[in-house]
Amino acid sequence: MRPILFQLGGFSLHTFGVLVALGFVSGIWIASRCARRTGIDPAAIQDFVIPWILVGGLVGARILYVVSYWDESFAGRPFAEVFQVWNGGLVFYGGLAGAIMVALWRIQSRGLPIWATADCLAPGIALGHVFGRLGCFLNGCCHGRTSDVPWAVRFPKGTIPGDAAVHPAQLYEATLNLALCAFLAWLHRRRRFDGMVFAAYLVLYACIRVVTEWFRGDYGYRSNPLGGVFTPGTSASLAPMVAGIALWFVLRHRAPSRPNAPASTHASPPQTPDAR
Repeated sequence: MRPILFQLGGFSLHTFGVLVALGFVSGIWIASRCARRTGIDPAAIQDFVIPWILVGGLVGARILYVVSYWDESFAGRPFAEVFQVWNGGLVFYGGLAGAIMVALWRIQSRGLPIWATADCLAPGIALGHVFGRLGCFLNGCCHGRTSDVPWAVRFPKGTIPGDAAVHPAQLYEATLNLALCAFLAWLHRRRRFDGMVFAAYLVLYACIRVVTEWFRGDYGYRSNPLGGVFTPGTSASLAPMVAGIALWFVLRHRAPSRPNAPASTHASPPQTPDAR
């Protein structure tokens, strides 16, 4: 656990913030590579990921966290703490929703093909999430439940979850996201229709989240809201899973099969999104 990377005088560089930034940079890198292969100008991807998707994702992730944990973490405390994202406290699904809303707006305004662009972004989302979960591990948040497996970890005494040995749930999810990124990059080279990779991301990440939620131990009283069946993360995974399945079937039947064919470039006329 290393929440502070280093300190210089009164300045502290937070590890979580550094890794989130590295996640965005790595995501842009792989999205640009996919865009070049597709026929989309990589500069167009870079221009709207920073700052637009970066801001939309961070704001959405923070809003959902603050709303979800207001009573435990923010009620009765200085309001400025709401904005201290460098200390952790981001909910991924809130960030995904915020990023998608901003991305749809920017993609349309730039005249990019919506679903082909979404396909380029999907592997980068998974890769960026790897760095985010590494940041969670070093920050001590999103930890696993107590366990006696040989690879269980102990956080420093006095931190949550105290000195108990727990599953490194953050590392489980980071590893699975890295595998997901590799699969989506492979799938992008073989996609049969625009939107195929993004739809696959929604379904597969939801499955990853359902699996890793079984090892989470940081919800406290929220851990068993439905008699131990669903955690909050499991419940939130149902929406993207259903959306991804629906997108897959709708887009597959709407679009002609185009194996290895490049999508239109960013100069193409804007298209109307099929999903909200």
